[in-house]
Amino acid sequence: MFQSFNEVLIARARDQATRTAFLFLRDGERDEVRVTYGEIDRQARAIAARLRETCAPGDRALLLYPPGLEFISAFFGCLYAGVIAVPSYPPDPTRLRISLARLQVIAADCGARAVLGTAPVTSRHAELGVAVPALRDATWIASDDGLTTAGGELAPVAADPASIAFLQYTSGSTAAPKGVAVSHGNILHNEIVICTGMELGPQSFGVGWLPLYHDMGLIGNVFAGVYAGFPMALMSPLRFVQSPIRLLRAISRYRATICGGPNFGYEHCIQRITEEDKATLDLSSWRTAFNGAEPIRADTMTRFTEAFAPCGFAPETVFPCYGLAESTLMVTGKRRGERFRFTVLDKASLEDHRVVEAGAGATVTLTSCGCAGPGVEIEIVDPETGHRIPAGGVGEIWLAGPSVAQGYFGKPEATEHTFRARIAGDPSAGPFLRTGDLGFLRGGELYVAGRIKDLIVVRGRKLHPQDLERTAEAAHPALRSGSCAAFAIEHGGEEAIGLVAAIKGDGVDAQAVFGSLRQALTEGHQILPAALVLTQPADLPKTSSGKLQRHACREAFLSGTLRATAVWRADAVENQRP
Repeated sequence: MFQSFNEVLIARARDQATRTAFLFLRDGERDEVRVTYGEIDRQARAIAARLRETCAPGDRALLLYPPGLEFISAFFGCLYAGVIAVPSYPPDPTRLRISLARLQVIAADCGARAVLGTAPVTSRHAELGVAVPALRDATWIASDDGLTTAGGELAPVAADPASIAFLQYTSGSTAAPKGVAVSHGNILHNEIVICTGMELGPQSFGVGWLPLYHDMGLIGNVFAGVYAGFPMALMSPLRFVQSPIRLLRAISRYRATICGGPNFGYEHCIQRITEEDKATLDLSSWRTAFNGAEPIRADTMTRFTEAFAPCGFAPETVFPCYGLAESTLMVTGKRRGERFRFTVLDKASLEDHRVVEAGAGATVTLTSCGCAGPGVEIEIVDPETGHRIPAGGVGEIWLAGPSVAQGYFGKPEATEHTFRARIAGDPSAGPFLRTGDLGFLRGGELYVAGRIKDLIVVRGRKLHPQDLERTAEAAHPALRSGSCAAFAIEHGGEEAIGLVAAIKGDGVDAQAVFGSLRQALTEGHQILPAALVLTQPADLPKTSSGKLQRHACREAFLSGTLRATAVWRADAVENQRP
């Protein structure tokens, strides 16, 4: 048995040195560069030797890499040196204010001793040192600048399962990002969960577009490939967003068996891939199309299956799953060989935290995220009292098992609250991780109903923002899918609804959109919003993985820093145009 993830790469380099580990499609098409297990091992040893010149085991190294294979060798270089890797991303020139703010928080929180990146990134160290004061005294290392010729004899550190391998900073969808301390043992166990649930092995082939600094791209793509010993073809997220047909062409070309991402990716393919493009695809090799990281919409997966069935995509390929950074990555996944399940519930009952089958009133459709992985324990708990919720009730999802991380780096109080929860009346159980997600178990499968912190209570009614957002984005064709954020604001001395929505382009009739939104929310939820904001997609705060930052949207709206195209308020006579 492996004791650390270092040992996994060392074994691959010893036994499969010349086998391709990763391909990177630089243009998202056929311009590919490859790297073998042996080459990653040699590059990692060289980077580790350089890190040891300035860093001691346990120090942190910030990884700032554009999409490419350089990140992978740098990450393993940190593991080999015993340095805690902190994946992030270089500031995005098109979203500089937002991306710099996140980098400032991460750099200050982790206390990085070194910064690893490509030469174009590290050459900006003076400029970034001014913008991010916490990095001013760090050692900047260009890992692609001749380091691969040194360090060949370096012996990687003998890490144990409890050693922290890296800090995975949370997306910050509801608050400022926090560094989740993930150990080697956490990674090894979660790869067992992933590879068992998805039936991955040396015969598999993966294609991925997710950013490598995010847990789904790192744990689900990079680490899964190395752990199970199969090759992965990667591309930049931007290449996929620009033209999603590139991803499906890669699956078809390489006869890939696994590929996935958040629900947005499937919706993007449905909307952007033409019938002519579909005629060129053969997706019959695809065995696992995982969907996680944001609310999984049954209608999206049904439409995706129908749209690509002529290309050989099988309904059983859809693989809804649930996970979070605090539990390394994957927690639950669909049963293999079966079609995904969903349930239609009475909306009013669900708002009252009861699971009741749909009747004559309004309904909500929830998708099953599958069963718990090996060694994972799930409890549904009342978040206020700590008591278990009886069957048929909705509560907070609590987790226990070897995948649950050690806590938040440098935050003992937050760690105690989130990672050390105990069930009332059962002191022998746990400790448990409080996920902050609401859900219920049915037939041994997990259904996620929303987030505790995002709940909006209006005149005693508990509203889930994702329900409001789903209604809003369908209200008018000018609104972008997956780009609405609903949150609570104060209006007239009581809690009310605010909503920010991204529009598809210029020249939109704001009054018509506002009217459609008000009508849709009133008819669908019997609620009139207090404020509506239209904005451009680039100005909508999102996490590194593309999830909406409701908290950031709310704070920007209240502080007046949100760049808006048009604003409507319930107490205003007409639209305000900043």
